[in-house]
Amino acid sequence: MFKSILNAFKVKDLRKRLIFVFLMLVVIRFGSNLPIPGVNSEYFAQLFNSMANNDAFGWFNTMTGGSFEQLSVFALSITPYITSSIIIQLLTVAIPALEELQKDGEEGRKKLTEYTRYVTIGLALIESSAMAVGFGGQGLLIGYADASTVRKIADVAIAVITMTTGSALLMWIGEQITDKGIGNGISLVLLFNILSSVPNDFQTLYVRFIQGRNVATMVVAAIIIAACLIALVAFTVVLTDAERKIPVQYSRRVQGRGLVGGQSSSIPLKVNTASVMPVIFASSLMTMPVVIGQVLKVDYGTVLGQILRGLNSGSWCNPDAPIYSIGLIVYILLLYFFAYFYTSISFNPLEIANNMKKQGGFIPGIRPGKPTSDYLDSILTYIIFIGASGLAIVAIIPIFVSGVFNVGRISFAGTSLIIIIGVVLETLKAIESQMVVRNYKGFLND
Repeated sequence: MFKSILNAFKVKDLRKRLIFVFLMLVVIRFGSNLPIPGVNSEYFAQLFNSMANNDAFGWFNTMTGGSFEQLSVFALSITPYITSSIIIQLLTVAIPALEELQKDGEEGRKKLTEYTRYVTIGLALIESSAMAVGFGGQGLLIGYADASTVRKIADVAIAVITMTTGSALLMWIGEQITDKGIGNGISLVLLFNILSSVPNDFQTLYVRFIQGRNVATMVVAAIIIAACLIALVAFTVVLTDAERKIPVQYSRRVQGRGLVGGQSSSIPLKVNTASVMPVIFASSLMTMPVVIGQVLKVDYGTVLGQILRGLNSGSWCNPDAPIYSIGLIVYILLLYFFAYFYTSISFNPLEIANNMKKQGGFIPGIRPGKPTSDYLDSILTYIIFIGASGLAIVAIIPIFVSGVFNVGRISFAGTSLIIIIGVVLETLKAIESQMVVRNYKGFLND
């Protein structure tokens, strides 16, 4: 990994791109610590301490890099963009016009991206308004209770405009990193936010399991924690990189005055075909109702309140209330659903089968055309199941450990670990591919 990055710095164009990404990340960190005018920045920190086992707010805060707890300019981070992406992608299945845009190549994708931006701004306005109005009179806005009506409106407007603008700016930064950086802009923003919480989580682990014990116990606890983390990381890396290669044979044919083809190749199908998207989508959908319920001050003694508590991952391993484990089942089902759904819109077996047929390629033992498409579809069905099962295992183990030992959310385990490893591996592959393209250009120029 480090060798690839060092080699990339030797290439002038890639060096500029990496420096641009670094500067954008500095801007993100600066905005994450810049408070909103007229807002009590300690409000959510105190609220978090008063809410036991509310893991939804912990996950939301992790995705924002701690900006939500500090109530900075980037308090909403890119969560509205992620939610709008889910909405648009789901609508492409339900609305034929959007489905046509998705199949319309680059121009169609640009139009869908434009719609995603509009929905992002709308969601940011709704979320920021709900926060400012719902928590404004509870201490979020300084002097709100005694202020005049005009002053209240002005304070709410400032908070809403600032948070919405911050979310839009982060979306723009992510797109700029994609265009002028090394790709995966939105994913890199999310990765950087999660990594910014890692030092505090290491401190939590130290205080919880190591501090105050004798030397021997401290060493044993540190070794056990390190071994568990290494095993989880290794399993996640294997899951992310695992492939099923489908052999392809190309028949020899006459082209011009010579024979072409006859070589063997393969189609690499990733076991984790949807990468980190099922985890992001499922976690966002599970978190959003809980956050909205807290904003609207839902009574947790009611049926709706019990449902919201069941969606909160902090209640899933509560031995006193096993009924809440239903939320865990819902989360796992969402992982499987989004794994199949995202693969279905990003990988088209019929299109690949037709392209192979046009080029004279075939899978040994399988007829070209529709039979090849059906074969690829059947392979994908159980590959996706294996990949989604792996994602569920990585996501559930830390939740179980957190519930048993009452550790709280750890930003580098479970769902966050899948995102970290997935984005890092994809970014490294993007850097290496750009280095290969640069070498080809150099050869052609010579």
